[in-house]
Amino acid sequence: MDPFWDPRSKRRRQQPVVAVRPNDDAPTPGTLWPTSIPAVAQVLREGIDLSPGVTFLVGENGSGKSTIVEGVAIAYGLSPEGGSRQSKHSTRPTESPLSEWLQLQRGVGANRWGFFLRAETMHSFYTYLEENPSMSGPDVPFHEMSHGESFLALLDSRFDEPGFYCLDEPEAALSFSSTLALIAVLQRIVGEGGQVLCATHSPVLAALPGASILEVGDWGIRQAAWNDLELVNHWRSFLDSPPRYLRHLLD
Repeated sequence: MDPFWDPRSKRRRQQPVVAVRPNDDAPTPGTLWPTSIPAVAQVLREGIDLSPGVTFLVGENGSGKSTIVEGVAIAYGLSPEGGSRQSKHSTRPTESPLSEWLQLQRGVGANRWGFFLRAETMHSFYTYLEENPSMSGPDVPFHEMSHGESFLALLDSRFDEPGFYCLDEPEAALSFSSTLALIAVLQRIVGEGGQVLCATHSPVLAALPGASILEVGDWGIRQAAWNDLELVNHWRSFLDSPPRYLRHLLD
């Protein structure tokens, strides 16, 4: 069954976000952060199209992948520090102004639900949930779990609708087997008509079948195949001969 087929209208629905475009107030890329980041500069000049399924942003630290995911998530209406469109918690604002310069081309007939999983702010999000319990009953005791267990519990309790999911380095708390469990969750979301935009350093996660991969770096943003990613090649070389990489650290 086609997850994007709407039997009521007898039309095929679009994904929640078709494209990200700069708005009329977007600045011309220059020397000021974050417009000085090549990937962000490219978004402000050209925008990006998003595939209906999973799109991974892969690149080194400081390449702009998390800044872009954060900007798109906020432009969609999600909390900057993680959560859904209803989440209102805030500790210390650190987000860039990128979201103010973006406009999203929304999909016709798409589900409006969304969730932003941001690894570095999940602790404060769990506290927010404790202090603002749902009327439907007690929530999952996230703070009583290990970091990885709480992430998996969050996937079970919040990733349950075919909406728009933004994830910023979700593998940070996950073991190898738990990362495979996350892949299964993402496959389920896409199978139900949802959409995912994810920044990652994980070659395991980026190997999800059918995913679109955008590699970000000094060149800006480019479409890439998993086998051609610098990330994958670096891990292959390291696992093939760790001493070659570690020798200079141990001298």
